[in-house]
Amino acid sequence: MPAKKNKVNLLPIFGLLILIFVVGYLGYTSKKASQVADEESYSTITPAFANAPSDIKPAPDFELPDVNGKKVRLSDFKGKIIILDFWATWCPPCRAEIPGFVELYKKYKDKGVEIIGISLDEGGVKDVVPFMKEFGINYHVLIGNYKVTQDYGGIRGIPTTFVIDRKGNIRAKYVGYRPKEVFERDIITLLNEK
Repeated sequence: MPAKKNKVNLLPIFGLLILIFVVGYLGYTSKKASQVADEESYSTITPAFANAPSDIKPAPDFELPDVNGKKVRLSDFKGKIIILDFWATWCPPCRAEIPGFVELYKKYKDKGVEIIGISLDEGGVKDVVPFMKEFGINYHVLIGNYKVTQDYGGIRGIPTTFVIDRKGNIRAKYVGYRPKEVFERDIITLLNEK
């Protein structure tokens, strides 16, 4: 009787190798995407804070309705330091930033600082007003549209926040959540500029 050959089933081994490759690849691309997002967030801070005026760009003006239907233009706040935040009520990082904006507005509004939130909620006012009451939002909230997102470079992720100086120039751009200390640092820097 011929000896019985043991067959090794390679399918589970190949399956395991493919799984290891896929998990490794996904982890690498996720880390890479995270690095790109971090680099974008920090590298898009213009060299304005490092005294490179040639890189400073004017903030595009806009006219948008506030939650009461009143038309508001960015140019209405000429001469003020502006934190301009693109956000939505359903966005967890946006929600996390709001208490910091509320505190900063209380602290700096009398020193010439305005905070403007541009809501990108599909439900518009009906989504935003109850949210404002719940979170005690004390600063201007406007209802955004496609045009304003394109004017500001095509908002690809929220929150996206711009810091605008008294002359109406964009001095910093942040993509993603930032603690209030980041914005306070920028506000203080701009308040101290002559």
